[in-house]
Order: sequence, then C-alpha cells, then structure tokens
Amino acid sequence: MPFALYVLALAVFAQGTSEFMLSGLIPDIAADFQVSVPAAGALTSAFAAGMIVGAPLMALLSRRWPRRRALLVFLVAFLLVHVVGAVTTSFAVLLATRVVAALANAGFLAVALATAAAMVAPDAKGRATSVLLGGTTLACIAGVPAGAVLGQEWGWRSAFWAVAAVSVPAVLTLVRSVPAGPTGDGAAGGTPGTPGVRAEVRALQRPRLWVALLLAALVNGATFCTFTYLAPLVTGVTGFGAAGVPVVLALFGIGSFAGVTAGGRLADRRPRAVLAVGGAALLVGWAAFALTASNAVATVGWVLVQGTLSFAVGSTLIAQVLYAAVEAPTLGGGFATAALNVGAAVGPWWGGLALAAGFGYRAPLWVSALLVAVALLVGGAAEGMRRRAAGGAGQVPAPSA
Repeated sequence: MPFALYVLALAVFAQGTSEFMLSGLIPDIAADFQVSVPAAGALTSAFAAGMIVGAPLMALLSRRWPRRRALLVFLVAFLLVHVVGAVTTSFAVLLATRVVAALANAGFLAVALATAAAMVAPDAKGRATSVLLGGTTLACIAGVPAGAVLGQEWGWRSAFWAVAAVSVPAVLTLVRSVPAGPTGDGAAGGTPGTPGVRAEVRALQRPRLWVALLLAALVNGATFCTFTYLAPLVTGVTGFGAAGVPVVLALFGIGSFAGVTAGGRLADRRPRAVLAVGGAALLVGWAAFALTASNAVATVGWVLVQGTLSFAVGSTLIAQVLYAAVEAPTLGGGFATAALNVGAAVGPWWGGLALAAGFGYRAPLWVSALLVAVALLVGGAAEGMRRRAAGGAGQVPAPSA
C-alpha cells in the first residue's frame, strides 16, 4: 500500500479521536461552562449532524480543487477549530467549532476515500479502505482512552490540544506524500478528464450503490447502538466495576482493528462471502451476546468477536460502495461517509428509545440484532433480484410456434 495511505489514516485517527472522545469529557465541559449535561451533549449531536450533512456537501464543493489541496484545506480547518475550541470561554463558540470540525472531517474523509481508491490498483479498493478506516479503529483503541486520561489529568481542553497536535504531522507529511491528483469537474474549472457533476449524479442512481449504502448504514447502526451503551451494559448486567469499562471498550477497539484488517484482505476477492457469512455470524453474535451478557467470560469474548465482525462487514460494504461508484469518485466517497454517520446517529437513538421504554440494558443488543437482520433481508432480496436479472438476460428465447 502507498505510504500516502498511512498519512491519510493518521489524519483519520485524529478525526476519529475527536468524534468519540467527548463521551468521557461531557461532564467536565458542562461544569466548566455551567450548562447542563444534556446541553453539553448537544456537542456530540452537532458533530454527528455536521458529518451527515457535510459529507456529500463538502465533497461537492471541493470538486474544483485538486485532491491534495482539498485534503489540506479540510485538515487545516479541522486543526484550527480545535485550537479555537481549546481556548474559547463561550459555549456557543465551542458548539460552532464542533459543527465546523464535523464539516471539515466529513469533507476530508469523502475526498480521502476517493484518493485512496485512486492510488491503488482497480481491484484493491477493499485493502485501501481498510487502511483508511484503520485510523478510526485505532482511535477507539488508543485515541479515545488517551483523551479521557488527558481530560482527567489536565482538563478537557488538553484533549482538544492533543487532537490539534496529532493533526500537525499529518498536514506536514500530506504536502509531500499525497499526489495532487484530480478531484473536481474539468468542465467546471477542475482537472480535465474527470467526471462532471451530472455524470457523477447519473452514476449515483445505480441500485447496487444505494443497496450498499443502506446496508452500510444498517450495519454501522447496529455497531454503534451497542458500542454507545456498552458501559452501562457491562456494569449493570455483567457486573464489572467502573474500572473494567475502559478494558472492555479497548477490547472492542482491538476487535474492530482486526476486523478492518481482515475485511481489507477479503473484500476485494470474496466480498459476497464476507457479507453473507460475516453478516449471518454478526446476527447470531448479537443475539447470543444479549442472552449471555450476565456472564463475564462470555461478555469479554463477544465484545472482541462482535467488534471484529462488525468492522469486517462494515469495511467490506464501504469498499462495495466505492466499486459501485467508480464513475462518481468524489460524491461516492461523500455518500459513503454520510451512510456511516447516519448509522452512527440512528443506531444509538433507537437503542436509547429501547432503554427509555424500560427494556433494560440488554435492549441495545437486541436492537443491533434487529438492524443486522434487516440488512440481511435487504441484501438477500437484492442478490435474488440480481440473479434473476442475470438469468433472464442470459436465457435464449424459446422458438415461436
């Protein structure tokens, strides 16, 4: 894999840390700004909304720029707003920085996905995607716990400074390592020879692409539905103490990294096998986890297994989006980013509704199982329609009487 891919992954690591680290910083932020905890929680909601809206929007707006310039603009903007967030004394300004950071993050990831796919062989998009998304999984393993420790020792602002500091070497290395290839529409002032907006929009109308986007949103929704409520599950049902929560979260992160790595090796060669077998195993795993969550050994095992399966299947689906959107490289990456974040927002919301309805801390696990079941039904129906269409196209008409 090209060295530039790992530079992009470093930036994605910083951005993933920023996205998830607030879960451990919200109480301190609320106390510092003298706002309620739910009000401080709006910082997370604002980031999620910015990612969903910003991914296709920023991808579209950056079409006129070469890829390296687009990546640098988004990454520098992301860095600067974290500096502003670290020094501000206004909660409104901090909230605004989260929205801008999300827009920059969404734009960067959309262009980075297109750049990663363009830097490798046409049949290696899965491996390129796994390297890029590996930055997010490493954020879960190392970045988020480190942010929590910094927040406890030196205050929540130190975590914002750390994200900005990690972004600096990515900016400097990106200038020299990432090729200044095309992003935009040649007819609109970008690099000649790249597809125009209308051509990309037409390419996005393919059913295969929308099925892959829907499946990616469902699987990621299942993943973050459980991940969001993993702490109360392991303390309230499994019986671990508070000290065991970081260990369980780290295990999930280790599994996610293993899943992305394995998915990257298989997504290009046997994607249907990964999705069919991995998806079925994922469904069984969520249900089994829900049934055995009171057992400490089973919980530890399922956290690791489900983290692996979730990200193996999820990264394979994102690779399928890039294959389906080969004629819409910029907007395809934007919609892939949006799909991941729709899942990351909707899954925890539905899990929260189940908790609010009084179904207990196992409920998010059952919601995760339901989301994967829906994904399998949709995927199975789409595959059946594809095979019928292929069979019908290959049949020889019977001779007329």
